[in-house]
Amino acid sequence: MLVTLVISLLAFLSDGAVGQGPITATGTNFTLTGDGVSYLFHVDRFSGDLVSDHFGGRATDFTPPAAIYQGGWSDGLTNTRREFPDVGRSDFRLPAIHIQHESGSTVSEFLYQTHKVVEGKPPLPGLPSTYGNESDVSTLIVNLYDNYSDISAVLSYSIFPRENAIARSFQIINNGTSQITIERAASFSADLPNLDLDMIEIHGDWAHEFNRVNRKIDYGETTFRSTEGYSSHIHNPFFALVSPSTTETSGEAWGFNLLYTGSFQATAERFSHGFIRVLLGLNPLHTNIPLKPGETFTSPEAVSVYSSTGIGGMSRSFHDLYRNHLSRSNYTHQIRPILLNSWEGLGFEINQTSLVSLAGEAEELGVQLFVMDDGWFGVEYPRNNDSLGLGDWTPNPAKFPDGLRPFVQQVNNYTVLNTSTPLQFGIWVEPEMVDPNSTLYHEHPDWVLHSDRYQRTLTRNQLVLNVGLPEVQEFIISTISSIIDAANIQYIKWDNNRGMHEMSRPSDDYSYMLGLYRVIDNLTTAYPNILWEGCASGGGRFDAGLLHYWPQHWTSDNTDASNRLTIQMGTSLVYPPSAMSCHVSAIPNGLTHRNISIEYRAHVALMCGSFGFELNPSELSTEEGSAIPSIMEEARKINPIVISGSFYRLAIPDTSNWPAAQFVSSAGDQAVVFAFQQQATVKPAPPPLKMQGLDPSASYRNNVDNGTYSGATYMNAGINLQWETRDYQSKTIWLYRQ
Repeated sequence: MLVTLVISLLAFLSDGAVGQGPITATGTNFTLTGDGVSYLFHVDRFSGDLVSDHFGGRATDFTPPAAIYQGGWSDGLTNTRREFPDVGRSDFRLPAIHIQHESGSTVSEFLYQTHKVVEGKPPLPGLPSTYGNESDVSTLIVNLYDNYSDISAVLSYSIFPRENAIARSFQIINNGTSQITIERAASFSADLPNLDLDMIEIHGDWAHEFNRVNRKIDYGETTFRSTEGYSSHIHNPFFALVSPSTTETSGEAWGFNLLYTGSFQATAERFSHGFIRVLLGLNPLHTNIPLKPGETFTSPEAVSVYSSTGIGGMSRSFHDLYRNHLSRSNYTHQIRPILLNSWEGLGFEINQTSLVSLAGEAEELGVQLFVMDDGWFGVEYPRNNDSLGLGDWTPNPAKFPDGLRPFVQQVNNYTVLNTSTPLQFGIWVEPEMVDPNSTLYHEHPDWVLHSDRYQRTLTRNQLVLNVGLPEVQEFIISTISSIIDAANIQYIKWDNNRGMHEMSRPSDDYSYMLGLYRVIDNLTTAYPNILWEGCASGGGRFDAGLLHYWPQHWTSDNTDASNRLTIQMGTSLVYPPSAMSCHVSAIPNGLTHRNISIEYRAHVALMCGSFGFELNPSELSTEEGSAIPSIMEEARKINPIVISGSFYRLAIPDTSNWPAAQFVSSAGDQAVVFAFQQQATVKPAPPPLKMQGLDPSASYRNNVDNGTYSGATYMNAGINLQWETRDYQSKTIWLYRQ
C-alpha cells in the first residue's frame, strides 16, 4: 500500500510531460522517441516495478497490456513484461541482475524511487561508451532501491534519435554494511511481446570469423556466449532479432551489441505465454564480482538499434552511430594510408637490412606506410620464433644493432611514389602476453593469470599477463610509451593471440577489462596522432568496446579473398567497413592454397577502411605488378567513400554466386559498387545487379556502358554485367550523379 501511495503521489506531482525532445516523462510513464523508433515503459502503481510497454516503430500512446490467463504456477511477475528483472519475486525467467547477499540469499526487490532527464550523455567510469552532445542524444536516469538490502540500482537509457539507437547500462551501489556479490549482469534487458522472430548471430573461429547463422526463437532459451575471456572468434557480442519475412531492405529488425571486450552472454528466452526476454551482458561464468560496502559496480554499455527498413537499415544505423558517437580516434573520419606489412612477406626472418630493402620495394608500389611485424625484439631470448621473447620489448641487438631510431630514419628517408612525402613507419606489439622463455616471465612469474599450483596452460607458447593488476598496467603503459618515444612511429598494430585460462576468480575477467581499458585510454590519450589498429589473431576482439579507442581492427588472419568476402559481409552486419583492416596477400594463399587474381583480391580489400598489402613485392608476377598502378589509383578514389559513405549489401556470398556491395558517398554525388562472380557458370544467367541508396528521381552515369539512367532504374531494374566463364572475377562500377 505504501509503495502505491508513494508512486501515485509522484505521478501527481509530475503531472504533465517532463523532459523535452526525444524523452518525455508523463508522471511515471517514460517515452523515448527517435526518427523511426519508440521505447516506452512505466512504473507499475501497485508493485513499483518497471514494466515494458513498447520497443519498435514510432508509437506515442500507452495501451493496455496483453491479457494473460492467471492460473497454475506461472503468475505474478512471470506474466509481466519487465525492464529490470531481478531474482526471487515470482518471475521464473532469467534475470538481468542476480545478487548474492552475505547471508547467502539471492532475492532482490528493486523498486522505482526517482528519475531525471539529462540532455547529452554522461560517460561510464572506466568503460567504453557512446557519446554525444545535447543535439545528438538525451538520457533518462531511473533510480531504483531495494529497501531490504540497502542496495541502489541506477538505470541509464540514452536515445540517439537520428540513429534509432537506445544505449543502456546500469550501476549497482552497495549502501549496506556487508559485502554483496554480482552473479549476473545483463546490460540490456527487454521483454518483447509474443512475436514470431528469428535470431541472426555471427559465429566462427580463427580464420573463419563472422559467419552468419539464423535460428528461430522458440520456447526456451536461444543463447550463445563467449567463455574465452575476450569477445572471441567463436561468437561476437552482437545479434539481431528479425521477423521471418524481414529482408536486407524491408521488415523489422532489432540489433543488440555489447560495448565490451570480455566474456559475454546473449539470450532470447521465450516463455510459455510467448513473451520474449532479451538479455545481453556479462557471462555469468566470468562474473561473481564482489562489491564491498560503499562500492559501485558499473555494467558495460549495450546498444540496441531498431530498423523498419530491414537488416541493411539496422546495419547502417550501427555504422553511423559507431563512426560518429563511439570511435573517438583522430583517424576515425580520416583517409587511411595504404600500407605494406612485413609478416607474410618475411615472417620472423627480419633484420634492419631485409626490412629496409622491403621498405624500398614498398616505396616503388606507392605504399604510404611500412609496418614491421613480429620478430624485432628480445635480448636474452631473441624473438626468432613464437616461443621466445614475448614481453621483452627491447630491439634485438643482432637485428638492430643501433636500435630503432636509425632504422626508422632509413625507412622515413624513402618517399611515397611521385611525392616528397616521407614513407611512414609502423610497428607490431603484443603487450598483454608473455612467453615463459623471456626475461619478463623469469622476473615476474606471478604477473600471469594463474590459479594456485595448477599448471599454466600454454597457447601459441605464451601466457596471459593479468592486466587487472595495477603493476602490469603500469608496465604496459611504460613499455609502449618507450617504444613510441624511441623512434618516429606513426602506426601501432596491437595484437593478442590467445584466450584466457586459469583465472583464479571468475571476476578476474571483469577486472582485466577495466585494467585494459585504463591502459588503452591512457596511451591513446597520450599519443592521439598514432594510428592504432587492434588485432587478436584476426577478428578475435573485433568489438565495439575497443572500437571506442581504436579506429580500425584487423578483420581476419584469413586473407583468402573469397573467404574474406564472407567474413567482411558478416562483420558489416554491425561494424562499419571503415573500421575494417584488409590486405592483399600473395598466391597461392597460405591457408586455402587458392589462386585468385590480384584484381579480385584488391577489390575485396578495398571494401575496407584500411587497405594494404601483406606480401613481398619482389615476388609479384609480371601480370600482378602491371595491375598495381590501377589498383593504387582506385584505392585513392575509393577510400574516402568507404570512410564516410553509406554501405549496402546488394547480395551476399551465403546465398548468391554473384555477391555485391555498394558504397554511396556522404554527399550522394557518387557511388561505387563491388561486384563479384564466385564460380563460372554456363547456366543460369547472372541476375541483374540492382542497387540501393540512390535518389530515384536523379540521373547517374555509369562506367560500364557509359549509360545514364535514373536512380529508380538502377534500383528497380538494375544493370546486367558480362562475366567470363572463369572463377573469381570482380568489377567496380562507378555511378556519377548528373
